[in-house]
Amino acid sequence: MKSPKQSVSQRLMSIGIVISVIFLLMAIVSPLLQAFGLLNPSEFLSYPIHEAPSAQHWFGTDLQGHDVFARTIAGAGVAWQVTLASTIISLAIGVPLGMLSGYKGGWLDRGLVFLMDALYTLPSLLLSLTIAFVVGAGVWNAAIALSVAYIPQYFRVIRNQTVSTKTEVYIEAAQAIGADTKTILMKYLAPNVIQSLPAIFTLNAADAILTIAGLGFLGLGIPEDVPEWGHDLKQALDALSTGENIWWTTVFPGLAITFMAIGLSLVGEGLTQRFSSKKTEG
Repeated sequence: MKSPKQSVSQRLMSIGIVISVIFLLMAIVSPLLQAFGLLNPSEFLSYPIHEAPSAQHWFGTDLQGHDVFARTIAGAGVAWQVTLASTIISLAIGVPLGMLSGYKGGWLDRGLVFLMDALYTLPSLLLSLTIAFVVGAGVWNAAIALSVAYIPQYFRVIRNQTVSTKTEVYIEAAQAIGADTKTILMKYLAPNVIQSLPAIFTLNAADAILTIAGLGFLGLGIPEDVPEWGHDLKQALDALSTGENIWWTTVFPGLAITFMAIGLSLVGEGLTQRFSSKKTEG
């Protein structure tokens, strides 16, 4: 029987899934609409500047005459691309290093722990900002900049679980029959230490949404000609300095960032709660 806390967590997780799916559909639909000429986030010469929301422009237009609705929809695709790429890169590097470090121990473990702890102490936005400044603008460059900040998180979690798991009887049995390190890591350790990865992956994805928006706001990460919510907020801020009440240029990109981050966070928290309850039951 589920406890009230578990029921609430499951409902919130369901809400998070719905929100995340909506933004995923936005990312899928946007290129199709652009291909049919129904949505063009780059067109601005034929639109008036700072037009309020209307039947023609649902979310109004911005300082350069872009359709804010088109930019908001198209921004979901960029957000998903950078978020998924950065979390997959960090997972692909942090998980193998964490298992190898926790299993082998010794100088390799001490060296990797020192390196990852040094990276972990740095604020993720500051670290991503520094790397983005070095590697330059681009979707993949932005993903690389973000992934460096998340690698230590995967490493620490997987390494700690590997250390506690490698003393289990089935690991010692595999060592006794002569199984090599690769076989033990892939066949015996991996299935037992990666169970918490979906929760970490989702929470990192939520953080990545905020970080990439921060990079875009500062003019780094994504090229200016690519629709991105953080960059749109920067343009909106420049327009607010005129003293006019141009609320739509900030509200809609800001809501997109907020709701997508909340949706992924709710999914991550729900997965974390589910993983913790399974450990308790086990």
